[in-house]
Amino acid sequence: MAFKGRVEIDRERCKGCLLCVRACPTKVLAVSDTANSWGYYPAVQVAEDKCIACGNCYVVCPDVAITVYKLEGGSNA
Repeated sequence: MAFKGRVEIDRERCKGCLLCVRACPTKVLAVSDTANSWGYYPAVQVAEDKCIACGNCYVVCPDVAITVYKLEGGSNA
């Protein structure tokens, strides 16, 4: 079983490039339907139960707007 995780995205820091959406292997992220104060449509987590805490979204984010958390109880066995 893979790790379980949670993604936190800073809406004000995200410029909506959506590199994270394309990098997510389990399709946890999508574009928001509401703009931030800069007028950008940031990424949002839409399927928290599918997150495996791989960190791909964190690695590709050019704005350092994403934090990935590994949740307790997950295993990589």
